[in-house]
Amino acid sequence: MAFIDRNRLASLNSREVARFHAANPRSQAQYAGADHLFGRVPMTWMNKWSGGFPLAFSSARGAHITTLDGHELVDFALGDTGAMAGHSPEPLVRVVNERIGRDGGVATMLPTDDGEWVAAELTRRFGLSQWSFALTATDANRWLLRLVRLATGRSKILVFSYAYHGTVDETFVVVGPDGKAQARPGVVAPSFDPTETTRVVEFNDLEALARELAHGDVAAVLTEPALTNIGIVLPEPGFFEGVRQLCDQTGTLLIVDETHTFSAAPGGATQSMNLRPDAITIGKSLGGGVPSGAYGLSAELADRVMAQVAEGADIVDMGGVGGTLAGNALSLAAMRAVLGEVLTDDVWGPMIARATTLAEGIAATAARHDLPWSVTQLGARCEYRFSSPAPRNGGESAAGHDGPLEDYIHLACVNRGVLITPFHNMLLTCPATTDEDVAAHQRVFDEVIDELMA
Repeated sequence: MAFIDRNRLASLNSREVARFHAANPRSQAQYAGADHLFGRVPMTWMNKWSGGFPLAFSSARGAHITTLDGHELVDFALGDTGAMAGHSPEPLVRVVNERIGRDGGVATMLPTDDGEWVAAELTRRFGLSQWSFALTATDANRWLLRLVRLATGRSKILVFSYAYHGTVDETFVVVGPDGKAQARPGVVAPSFDPTETTRVVEFNDLEALARELAHGDVAAVLTEPALTNIGIVLPEPGFFEGVRQLCDQTGTLLIVDETHTFSAAPGGATQSMNLRPDAITIGKSLGGGVPSGAYGLSAELADRVMAQVAEGADIVDMGGVGGTLAGNALSLAAMRAVLGEVLTDDVWGPMIARATTLAEGIAATAARHDLPWSVTQLGARCEYRFSSPAPRNGGESAAGHDGPLEDYIHLACVNRGVLITPFHNMLLTCPATTDEDVAAHQRVFDEVIDELMA
């Protein structure tokens, strides 16, 4: 197999950095002048973009972004799923204007008709009968963990190494080099040692899962249907059937986090993989960029929670579940517009077909250069990794990370008009993505890789 000349990679990357700086003076000036922003950006993770500063944008519509310097980009990052409906689709723009303008009222702490509609639609898609709303998937996960601990009387949770569940403290734990649980490298000053609250095993390892659940102290397994932020890692055949069986045998609840895997189908991977969770969390994409999140409970789990409420547990005031802006009128109107008029059942077919074309094109380019890479697809989302075969767990995926190579590809692509997710090599399609957008990525990707391997 071919290998990459690291000196050439460094030289090309330096050239792309210079090109990036020359082409984006207004973005660079905005960044340099942001003296009162911590990290010079509204949120510190925006510094993840390669090139020395993030691009500032002036507008975004559909699958395209126009930067402050006037460059139009084909957007396959789509807000790392937050804009899976596309940027500012017409139904969303309409209801936001109506909610703020003619109808008026956002933060009243009172319900509207939209809440029951959205909850019923989520039940239709995902199967769980009871839903509550948050502003982010992080909030949904955090609040739901309180409820499952309440229902089971158990204190611990179990996650898979390198899974992503937002910024919930308990989930920043991985399997260390010695096979034991440790805090995820780089985690910022957690309020407690997450190994005290959390058990962790590698994804696709049923033997390890059985061993950890046998302790009898785990309230719930919290899992993505496929690992995502560490690079897409798919479940092996029979894995989730085994997870469900082990949970049932040990009295453990199963929570599925669909925040990124909603790309798989109208009902997410829960639908496409025929999963049977006790609870679901989801965020980002539901509101088309308007802050939104939700968690769903099975009827049985809802009954168990309410039985504890009857005994004095407080879920309506100071019990630590919910927030003043959760379930606000604007978020619910946005979710109804997105689910009812944009991310409808019929758009997944074309989205997935275009993601398949993306994946096949990337794989063909890698094969033409005899590069030992792998490409994985999850519905409308695809991702390439610098290893082959594809990683089967988070540890393997983390070991295959190549920062300099990733930075070069990301920066070279954006210099040529194509944007992909900065956290990894992920491309996502939306209803507005066109065949021309996909072809543009292929032309740029071929140019970037051909030059690297020349």
